[in-house]
Amino acid sequence: MPDTAPNALRRALAQFWAPVPWMLEAAVVLEVVLGKHVEGAIIALLVAFNAALGFFQEGRAQATLAALKSRLALNASVRRDGVWATVPAAGLVPGDVVKLSLGAVVAADVRLSEGSVLLDQSMLTGESVPIEAGAGFETYAGALVRRGEAVAEVTATGARTKFGRAAELVRTAHVESSQQKAVLRVVRNLAMANGLIIALLVGYAYALRLPRGEIVPLVLTAILASIPVALPATFTLAAALGARALAKLGVLPTRLSAVDEAASIDVLCADKTGTLTQNELTVAAVHAMSGFDEPHVLGLAALASSDGGQDPVDAAIRAAAAKNAATDLPKLTKFVPFDPGTKMSEATAADSGAPRYAR
Repeated sequence: MPDTAPNALRRALAQFWAPVPWMLEAAVVLEVVLGKHVEGAIIALLVAFNAALGFFQEGRAQATLAALKSRLALNASVRRDGVWATVPAAGLVPGDVVKLSLGAVVAADVRLSEGSVLLDQSMLTGESVPIEAGAGFETYAGALVRRGEAVAEVTATGARTKFGRAAELVRTAHVESSQQKAVLRVVRNLAMANGLIIALLVGYAYALRLPRGEIVPLVLTAILASIPVALPATFTLAAALGARALAKLGVLPTRLSAVDEAASIDVLCADKTGTLTQNELTVAAVHAMSGFDEPHVLGLAALASSDGGQDPVDAAIRAAAAKNAATDLPKLTKFVPFDPGTKMSEATAADSGAPRYAR
């Protein structure tokens, strides 16, 4: 995906380009027009403090994200000129032939041409259960290979992938933050109340037959009174403290306004559970046949599970067997990995009696 992060100068100028900073900047201009340079300088310092605090906090978050991106940069195994080579995922183009191996992240939208893999597509689709994929199956960038190996042809890269189009929608979505809405709502209410007071002041000044040269400064002073100069800085400082507290819990807000947005959620709607939970299969119950007990059933099942693989079913069985281990299990003599054609893995184990088979 193309890097759309703005440069430092643009991020700094953006701190001054919003409804709330506009309001404070207008207050500075009015103070200077009235000849109140000290008051104007104080408001300007508040604007600068507000901008510097937001710029520093967001800059630190962006630097952390950049470091994470550099560590998580994807590579892909691609065949070019008849030779397999490992290249950065950013170098893939449609038509490339890539190899999908156990534990790899699919780096582009691809169509499988040979082989079979178990794919975890929860990051994009929200489906918590991995799916079997064989020749002719199309999968998308961001999917994780949980088992098997396959060869596939790249059909789309970058912003043209399913993941890329979703990321582009998120990037181009611009809404007014709840912080801005709150500040503008306070200012609107103050302006309405202050407008009534200004109308009474002007009426009273005309009744006293004051000259216009004295009425205009009076009206401008009353307008400045309706601008909560320190309120934006207070909001920014509170958001910065909140972002710092969240960072200690492993949460990295990329924008200060994100803290307020998350805190203002009343209802969170989700249509999938896999991406909100641990997304792990577990053994809920074991029903042993006559002559067996639960530890032995789990032990035999663990013998027929790939040791060290990433298959979610195998991992769940091995974890359950480790918690409830049997002491007199037979010795594994032969293991056949999972076969998508038969939908099973097999193991042969021998003890003092006849060999036992587990599937």
